Amino acid sequence: MTTTEQKILEAARQVFLKKGMDGARMQEIANEAGINKALLHYYYRSKDKLFEAVFNEIFTQFITKISLVLLSDAPVKEKMSLFVDSFIDKIAANPFVPQFIIGEINRDPAIIKKMMQKSGFNPDMFVSLFGTQFKNLHFDVRHFIVSLLGLCIFPFAARPLIENVYFNNNSEAYDVFLFERKEYIKSMMLKFMEEE
Repeated sequence: MTTTEQKILEAARQVFLKKGMDGARMQEIANEAGINKALLHYYYRSKDKLFEAVFNEIFTQFITKISLVLLSDAPVKEKMSLFVDSFIDKIAANPFVPQFIIGEINRDPAIIKKMMQKSGFNPDMFVSLFGTQFKNLHFDVRHFIVSLLGLCIFPFAARPLIENVYFNNNSEAYDVFLFERKEYIKSMMLKFMEEE
């Protein structure tokens, strides 16, 4: 990857973080990268392509970190806690990711699965990992996985609404809430795991 391309990706990441996909403009990204718009279009023909490149880079880093957690020798309850910490920290650093995922799922439902396969991540790792925890399954383990993911993702995906309604648009207070939420999710899911 060239230095110019790295500058573009970093600039795009910053603009997408502030403005989201819909609010970001190619001219603004070019300005942030310190290049002209024609050069930006030489590397990335459209905002969609640039957004996808930024997302792929973040997704790959994220999946790599999550895979390391899931494949570690740690006990399953510790893996769940590490997963929550890693997941929320990564999304907090890249808050546009949940909206992008939702948009991409609506556009192409298979996109996330394709990205997982491309990065070498096997989503069945979750099923086998948590399936071993629940010896006397009275439910499909996928319910546990979807609940865990939903608890982590929803506060980011719904941030504009929750921050407005419950935090009077106070971003700092909401950031504190998100940090505290890690412990709340871990505590709740650990209690659930102990009941089985």
